[in-house]
Amino acid sequence: MIVTIDGPAGTGKSTVARLLADSLGYEYLDTGAMYRMVALHVVSKGVSLEDSSTIEAVAEETQIDFRNGDAYLNGTNVSGELRQPDVAVAASMVAQIPRVREILVQRQQEIAVGRDIVCEGRDQGTVVFPKARCKFYLTASPEIRAERRLDEFTSQGKDVSYDQLLEEQNERDRRDENREVAPLRPADDAELVDTTELSIDEVVERLKSQVQSKL
Repeated sequence: MIVTIDGPAGTGKSTVARLLADSLGYEYLDTGAMYRMVALHVVSKGVSLEDSSTIEAVAEETQIDFRNGDAYLNGTNVSGELRQPDVAVAASMVAQIPRVREILVQRQQEIAVGRDIVCEGRDQGTVVFPKARCKFYLTASPEIRAERRLDEFTSQGKDVSYDQLLEEQNERDRRDENREVAPLRPADDAELVDTTELSIDEVVERLKSQVQSKL
């Protein structure tokens, strides 16, 4: 069983996917973290985000691993660095490069072979696993999404402004929705879930009920 959860940043995808996987006894795949690891590798090497050919080469050599819920880049635990605003912006730009997407889509498909898995991202139900039996697309108002991101960064002791986050979020949405390869959109057979007024637990229970109905 493959369960896909897509949607823009700030809708609760990662938290919901992780909790849903735990509740169902499935494995969890954070595909967004894979793009952020490539982006972090690119940034750490000082590669220009306009240099697509070099970014492709970096993506080819990037070793991605997940161990006990932590993300490892070339053997180093980088979980604490992946949610930084600059890495998120870089990931959105890196994700527009067709070859980078090809590389990571193939890796995601390989990881899911023979497993019950919950995966989340932006193209899981449309491109990576178009035949998945359960597909969800989470949405929320832009303001609520920015507030959630602000709360997340504040809890980590990071000083960022709401206006800055909202502006970066809106720009990222535009890039994701208008890129030529795998644009952000719900799959035709995905269930849309607006999380604006819902708690995390309510979203998880709603999705769990839908998954169990198809078992």
